[in-house]
Amino acid sequence: MNLADGARFALAALSGARTRTGLMLLAMAIGVASVVVLTSLGEAARRFVSGEFQSLGTNLVIVLPGKSETTGGGPAVFFGDTPRELTLGDAAALERSSQVRRVAPINVGSASVSWSGLQREVPVLGSSSELLAIRHWEMALGRFLPGGDLDRARPVAVLGNKVRRELFGNHSVLGEWVRIGDRRFRVIGVLASEGRSIGVDVENVVIIPVASAQQLFNTSSLFRVILEARSRDVIPQVAEFVRNTIRQRHQGEEDVTVVTQDAVLATFDKILRALTLAVVGIAAISLGVAGILTMNVMLVSVAQRTAEIGLLKALGATGGQIVVLFLAEAGLLSALGAALGLMLGELGSRLIGYLYPALPVGAPWWALFAAVGVALGTGLLFSLLPARRAARLDPVQALSRR
Repeated sequence: MNLADGARFALAALSGARTRTGLMLLAMAIGVASVVVLTSLGEAARRFVSGEFQSLGTNLVIVLPGKSETTGGGPAVFFGDTPRELTLGDAAALERSSQVRRVAPINVGSASVSWSGLQREVPVLGSSSELLAIRHWEMALGRFLPGGDLDRARPVAVLGNKVRRELFGNHSVLGEWVRIGDRRFRVIGVLASEGRSIGVDVENVVIIPVASAQQLFNTSSLFRVILEARSRDVIPQVAEFVRNTIRQRHQGEEDVTVVTQDAVLATFDKILRALTLAVVGIAAISLGVAGILTMNVMLVSVAQRTAEIGLLKALGATGGQIVVLFLAEAGLLSALGAALGLMLGELGSRLIGYLYPALPVGAPWWALFAAVGVALGTGLLFSLLPARRAARLDPVQALSRR
């Protein structure tokens, strides 16, 4: 019996019991589709988080005041000492490296913004002219914050698009004076960027010079400092430069936390990949259930086809050929179920992408191959016992249905 004969035999056996075949196909397809859809969701979450961090900028090193790790009890615990603040002087010192392309000090607060009787509460971001390039934002109107000394408080402001619409409507905005808190600022630009990036709703923000923000919020400290390295390769050197510089300026204390964009992305990537694999493992249990169903149905099939098996053996079919025939039947069934599952999984992924367009849904290639491989493997593995039982049947007894 050649390969073509075996395939025709398996196909005829499956088509002869359509209800049974349909149930096994459905079970296998559900298992494969579950793996594909859940893997797509996991990968979509990972890509979404990665995209959000990439929208912050590229090659970033972020400096936060205070040390993140706990070093145990010390004098600061009992006497209430606080870490030294990050200052504009610290930010200016961090510019003195050839490996640093840009530096943007950040202050964040909330204040009321009013114009011509209209008023609303908005987040106010204090920074420098470098922030626009670091965050890859674009301007719709006017210009961004002017360059120059960081400690020079200029009364100028850049509005997010939503703030501009709600305060000014169709009125010309450039050159108008708005009141932010208890101070007046002249509008010099409007951001074109839209959407929400991590930590900032770009359309719903007002940006002013960092020194002006410190005066507005009555503080001399910075919320954080963002540095852009010249390339990804020098990020570790820039982080070390930041630690050394702050240590020199803060009397030998390294009282800041330095976070690199790559480190954050790598951490999230590991967490989300582990969650994806865990969810896929749970979904793969359904493939095991489908394999058990295949085994039970094939055992019933052996009992129902005893005379057929006896006739094959009487015609000269060996035990090995009987095993191959049953395994070919199981393999064909698993392959068809896997193909149907891939189609259902792709449809499910497209539906999720349609309902949630922000998620970049799509199963990775390894998940597709793994789902098909596990489906074929479970189908063949769980069919081995019924196949061997069929191969051990005595032809005389089988023909007499005993």
